[in-house]
Amino acid sequence: MHSGGSPNTAASPMNHPLQCRCGNLQGHVVLPSPSNRVVCYCRDCQAFARFLGRADNTLDSQGGSDVIQVLQARLIFTRGTDSLACMRLSDKGLLRWYARCCNTPIGNTVANPRISFIGLLHDCLGAEPSLSASFGPVSMRSFTGSATTKVASSKVGFFLGVLRIAAMVIRARIDGGYRRTPLFDGATGTPIVEPRVLTAEERRKLSSLTINS
Repeated sequence: MHSGGSPNTAASPMNHPLQCRCGNLQGHVVLPSPSNRVVCYCRDCQAFARFLGRADNTLDSQGGSDVIQVLQARLIFTRGTDSLACMRLSDKGLLRWYARCCNTPIGNTVANPRISFIGLLHDCLGAEPSLSASFGPVSMRSFTGSATTKVASSKVGFFLGVLRIAAMVIRARIDGGYRRTPLFDGATGTPIVEPRVLTAEERRKLSSLTINS
């Protein structure tokens, strides 16, 4: 298994630390990194938090998840990758990565490694340094229609956020940076762990739960 980006080193002031709740899985995000910070209110992100039993920690009072979108090449794991697990809400859904040792959500990716960004959940990024210090303020709010209360959103902010993501992905395709990922096998392009795909009944049960369950 290999890690993307720079060689594995201990987190430094130029890295933002990453770890699961129990500390078994550790790593960092190499800084400075092109990034996009978004709060996502979609029902699938809410279902993922419920699947892990982490809704109270992952979701804000309006059902939103604070997500940092960066290239996978900037993500470095330094220990505990044997604890990585992956699930999909459906056979065509996003790959949703987490630490199975303590059910800490890590991030979301698409199944195609050439679209090489990951949306890291705030749960695994800790409190120090702050997300704002490392990645800036929230720049977009998505799927606000699924929030539990009305959320103000900006069409301009959403459009600029999409442009930032597209620019990251296109650049990685051009310079080959998409190949540097700790989450996909470089030879086959498949996830390093087999995703668990939920059944329709499992999805139904998750959708029936409330935000604070």
